[in-house]
Formats: sequence, C-alpha cells, structure tokens
Amino acid sequence: MPANSIRILLVDDHAIARNGVRLMLSAEEGMVVAGEAGNAQEAMHRLREQEFDVALVDITMPGKNGLELLKSLRAEKPKLAVLMLSTYSEEIYAVRALKLGASGYLTKDVPTTTLVAAVRKAAAGGKYVSPALMEKLAGLIGGAAMPNHESLSNRELEVLKLIAAGESLVRIAEVLHLSPNTVTTYRARILEKMGMGSNAELTRYALENGLI
Repeated sequence: MPANSIRILLVDDHAIARNGVRLMLSAEEGMVVAGEAGNAQEAMHRLREQEFDVALVDITMPGKNGLELLKSLRAEKPKLAVLMLSTYSEEIYAVRALKLGASGYLTKDVPTTTLVAAVRKAAAGGKYVSPALMEKLAGLIGGAAMPNHESLSNRELEVLKLIAAGESLVRIAEVLHLSPNTVTTYRARILEKMGMGSNAELTRYALENGLI
C-alpha cells in the first residue's frame, strides 16, 4: 500500500456491489480499498483489526442496518469518516445520516468522479453534500415544513417502506430479524404518527414521497 493512501472500508451485504465500488476506486491514485465487510458485525471486526480513513456504508443490510452501524462507528471510531452509499434517494435517508454524523450521502448511481471527490473530501475532514441536498437543508434551516415520515424512527421508516412495498408483516419480521408482534407494534406506531388508518394510505404516501 503506498504511503499516505486513503484507506477505505467497503460495507455492503452484496458482493457484486462491493466489486463495483472497488473497481471504481481502484484506478485512483492515493486510494486503496483496504477492507470489506458484508454486515455491521464484520465491519466492526475489521475496524478493530486495522485502521481506515473512510468507510463506505450501505443503508440496507441484514441485522443492524447502515444507520445503526453509523451510530456505533461514531461512538467507537469518532475520527473515521463515514460516507453512506445507498440505492435509496437522498429524500429518504440523507438528512438522517447527516444528523447522525455521516460525512456525506451518495446514491449508488453516482459517477466515479463524484464518488472519488466525496471520498477525498471526507478523508480531508469535510462533508460531501449534493446541490439538491444542500437546497433541502437550506429549506429546513429556513423553517420549511418537514415531511410526515421524518417523525418516524429509523426502524419505523424501514417498516413503512416494506409495508408500502407490499410485504406481509411476517416477511417484514424475517427481513428485519424481528418478531411478528414487534412488527405489528411498529405498524401501529407508524399509523398513529402519520395520522393514517390503513396500509393503503401508507403505500399512497410512500409512492407520492418517493420512499419506494
């Protein structure tokens, strides 16, 4: 590994996704993918074994999700820059990720130049924020109304998206490694917070707000 290279940890449960990101970064001078992990537990193990400068973390993973991992990383490795790299649009998770201390949020369809620039900025101690997200943040600071789903916890938002995608409560329990009773409780909380009375209303809201 060349001296002073940016050491990157890739955290994604899909090997194909990790391969794609590794290829995007492999040709860049001064960057090296020094480790990979398929879930949060593996990521914490890698981070305790060796030092990294930047972690690229997917949102959706089995067990502890990317936002939950982000919390753990901020507590245990406060100097590590964490970039969230997700298939989900900025509308859903970007503000939450930044509030939790992420150094930026990118969708997986960004061009290589954007990804590389974000990694370099994060490694230097900065934050990568797209123009669209910057506009949204400015609106929130200026007092713009928050969407209803921003009142949900991260786990509740996950459950909402899966309900809106047509998954059964039993299947949601399997995906999130929860009991069906717990998922039922989450559903009740979501309906109450959103002021809605049915899955159909939740699905309509999710479609209108780009959550699925």
